[in-house]
Amino acid sequence: MRIAVFDTHPYDERALSEANAAGEHVLEFFEERLHDKTVELAKGFDAVCPFVNCRLTAGVLQRLAQLGVRLVVLRASGFNGIDIAAAEREGIAVARVPAYSPEAVAEHAFALLLTLIRKTHRAYNRVREQNFSLDSLEGFTLHGKTFGALGAGRIGQCAMRIAKGFGCKIIAYDPYQNPQIAADVGFEYVSLERLLQEADVISLHLPLTEQTYHVIDAAALAQTRRGVIIVNTSRGGLIDATALIDALKTGQVGGVGLDVYEMEEGVFFHDLSDRPLQDDTLARLMIFPNALITSHQGFLTREALRAIAETTLGNASSFARGEVLVNQVKPG
Repeated sequence: MRIAVFDTHPYDERALSEANAAGEHVLEFFEERLHDKTVELAKGFDAVCPFVNCRLTAGVLQRLAQLGVRLVVLRASGFNGIDIAAAEREGIAVARVPAYSPEAVAEHAFALLLTLIRKTHRAYNRVREQNFSLDSLEGFTLHGKTFGALGAGRIGQCAMRIAKGFGCKIIAYDPYQNPQIAADVGFEYVSLERLLQEADVISLHLPLTEQTYHVIDAAALAQTRRGVIIVNTSRGGLIDATALIDALKTGQVGGVGLDVYEMEEGVFFHDLSDRPLQDDTLARLMIFPNALITSHQGFLTREALRAIAETTLGNASSFARGEVLVNQVKPG
């Protein structure tokens, strides 16, 4: 198949090209995100491969169908940027990468968490300036603390196993409970309210849906333990950033690690070091010494990139051969 790959970076091109070493597909890489202003770039291709910040609205999908595109192969698990019902109406199949390396994302969550609670980012900067003082670097140990996972899917399970290794008590909220998984991993399912009230650390691993949008809002933050640590490596829209800022200011939230941000489109994945940051909310978050922000890099390991590329092209191959698309996304 001829596949137009959008919103690409060197690591995407490298991983996809290696996975396509046999030359089964013809890949063309575009730095532009796929949306209504760039859709014409898909002319002459059988499939498009967007990333998380591409926007495939009903109008974009209609034009893709007119251009002869028959398949959307996401190189991500999330698909909230795609109008799935419109894709079905246009006869365009959508396939995703449901799981690539849950360990990569879970490990990044703990990289953020450990940095926050032991203040190693501040210590690193001090030592580079020959300041070896330990003042204001006091942290806390994870051992014996309550780790609350919002979402007990593959990534949430990996995060809970890591937390268990640190000696944490593990609780989780998930609308879909599996007692066998709870027994295997060693955690207790609890209500959202109880998790908010009991967890010393809250790690977000839910998909973004109408039901989970701003699941962490002002009301939720008011229920948490004072000084709670929050880590989000899932979707930015799970947290109301304005409410989070208010909670950081009062000390209700003791620290936050964000690998995702609700309005990250046009900011994350780009070098903006030579211009003023236009997002006032993000700029405010960045001034807090107890807010640690990374640019959606939880997936960025060699192993994860390889798995993403192989599954993405595997989906394209299955479609080309007329096989059942096991990773197809359908309305509802």
